[in-house]
Amino acid sequence: CAPGLKRLVLELGGKDPMLVFGDADLNLAASDAVRCSLSNTGQVCCSVERVYVDKNMKEAFEEKVVEIAKTYLVGDGSDATNKVGPLVSRMQRDRVAEQVGVAVKSGAKILYQSSVPDSGSDCSSFYPVTVLGEIKQGMDIQHLETFGPVVSLSTFDGSEEEAVRLANDTEYGLASSVYTTDIEKARRVARKIKAGQVGINCYSIDNADLRCPWVGHKSSGFGYHSGKDGWRQFSVPKSLVFTEPMP
Repeated sequence: CAPGLKRLVLELGGKDPMLVFGDADLNLAASDAVRCSLSNTGQVCCSVERVYVDKNMKEAFEEKVVEIAKTYLVGDGSDATNKVGPLVSRMQRDRVAEQVGVAVKSGAKILYQSSVPDSGSDCSSFYPVTVLGEIKQGMDIQHLETFGPVVSLSTFDGSEEEAVRLANDTEYGLASSVYTTDIEKARRVARKIKAGQVGINCYSIDNADLRCPWVGHKSSGFGYHSGKDGWRQFSVPKSLVFTEPMP
């Protein structure tokens, strides 16, 4: 694009947060935390990668997430009973394994880890569905894009202020989500999150209207696509200037 000065959109990485307030629908939030972390084996630019849960519902939420995660079988996608396939390469599998390993050494806990198909060698790029708890904000796994089948759970004090602070504590700003039955609170928090898309009690990419532009803030992108705003940036405006009114 550069030699021809062509207009372009760069959709880059994400480390998307999910905020679960104490008044959220527990079943919905837990289901989406798992589904949106594991979709396409976690290899989605806007996968949920950081789940912040009100500390007062920590145990109940973790229990529900593990219960749901156990239904996500790992294996060959031609078998309809499997929900999670292989990663794109062994290199990516090793990156995910390293992130999880470093997190555990730093104090995170594996709440659940699934089995993977036995290939009889190390050539497989399958990685087990993994649910991590006790994740602290300073850990690498809270800041580096994981891009794998990992559900990362941590807590916050339940306040809007800390929720926003933690959500924005990243170089990225692609998507995010807020779960609460208080819609006005959801609006306040969503407006303060520095991300292009904020889902309220939903996963934004599944529910966004086609008229909504898809935007990456901060290091998550340059330009945007979809919607009038997205298409307009690929047009070139022209001004017709007259010294007197047109006849």
